[in-house]
Amino acid sequence: MRERMDNTALTLARWQFGITLTYHFWFVALTLGLSILIACMETCYVRSGNRNYKAMAKFWGKLFVVNYAVGIMTGLVNEFQFGMNWSEYSRFAGSIFGSPLAFEALTAFFVESIAIGIWVYGWDKTSKRVHLLAVWLVALAANYSAFWILAANSFMQHPVGYTLRNGRLELNDLTALIFNPYLFYQYSHTVLSGLVTAGFFLMAVSAYYLLKQRWLDLFQPSFKIGMICAVVATVLVIVTGHFYNQYLAAVQPMKLAATEAIWNTTERAPLVVAAVVDEDRQNNFLQVVAPGLLSLLAYNSLNTPVKGMKDLQDEYTAAYGPGYYIPAVTVLFWSFRVMVVSGFWLLFIAVLCLWYWKTNGIVACPVLLKAVIWSLPLPYLATAAGWLVAEMGRQPWLVYNLQLTAKGVSKIVPAVSLWASLLGYVAVYGLVAAAALYVGRKIIVAGPDD
Repeated sequence: MRERMDNTALTLARWQFGITLTYHFWFVALTLGLSILIACMETCYVRSGNRNYKAMAKFWGKLFVVNYAVGIMTGLVNEFQFGMNWSEYSRFAGSIFGSPLAFEALTAFFVESIAIGIWVYGWDKTSKRVHLLAVWLVALAANYSAFWILAANSFMQHPVGYTLRNGRLELNDLTALIFNPYLFYQYSHTVLSGLVTAGFFLMAVSAYYLLKQRWLDLFQPSFKIGMICAVVATVLVIVTGHFYNQYLAAVQPMKLAATEAIWNTTERAPLVVAAVVDEDRQNNFLQVVAPGLLSLLAYNSLNTPVKGMKDLQDEYTAAYGPGYYIPAVTVLFWSFRVMVVSGFWLLFIAVLCLWYWKTNGIVACPVLLKAVIWSLPLPYLATAAGWLVAEMGRQPWLVYNLQLTAKGVSKIVPAVSLWASLLGYVAVYGLVAAAALYVGRKIIVAGPDD
């Protein structure tokens, strides 16, 4: 009975953190990219004196502030969970995990909080250049903040710069934490994903006005900015994602094998395009494959073998003791494909828009404008799928190869408390999401200030 209650508490704690983190990052992803685009708009206004750019910056700034406010609120909740639901993890790795979070709060968040106040309320109270400096500080601090948050997460994915003493991890090399190779791939991929989200957000909202033939002098250039951003950022996301996956083949081979549903070590490993995964029997059936392509993508060689999950399970059992070290293969396999398919669809739509823009003008193709609007959920879906791959792919480890997830959950928090807080978060977050959508829709329908 005690073991069943412990498993229930672990499952609920994981669900709670997964839901709140995904919800939080949906808002953060937009603000990371949108802050940069707004800063570029205001830069154009200051340099050219064209007041259309000022109107654009103020309009998109309202939508930015709504997302920023919700992102801050949900981010604070996530940090509290480390002390409540994951106290054993905090005891084990808190002295390392807390360091980048402290840097983020004392530097990035501090600057960002002051600068956003100046920017929101200082349009007519500061000089143009001071106001421009404020918006760039907001954009840079937001992305600098993401660096420290991901530095903490990258340590959990690929621990570096630590010493294990008296059953606890201690930081002995801050430089190693900052220059963690995993952080390079994760940060570049995450920030570029934010720019993809922001680019399509600009395109979708602008498409709404272009279809209605309203404020064309503002939303045609807004659409163009979003379109260029979307094309460039989506290409770079795909490129960084490729190199990210090659890095995972070296440091997290189980994650790569799970996302590709490779059960047995295979030379000239095929890329499994689609399959029905049977985790109980540890095989696939009804699969569609591209022979040798996975070896080529992962190692730049058709003949390099890819380790399968069964062999990796045996290696981990020998190294770390009895246990089941294979993550949720079906979830990872399809999440990865949702992310990839969404990315290529977004690139196709963005490039098609660019072609129409240069030939006939985007306004001449209302079907394409509607396709842009209906494609807006895809960056958010791809972001959620990407985080599922990143976080579930390292299971059953909380700190990779150092602490199991089951060992990090709090021992004294009962399942009933987790049920109550989980249901409470879902209800409150649902209301906050509804409020954010309502306010955002109201801003969009009202249009820019005269």
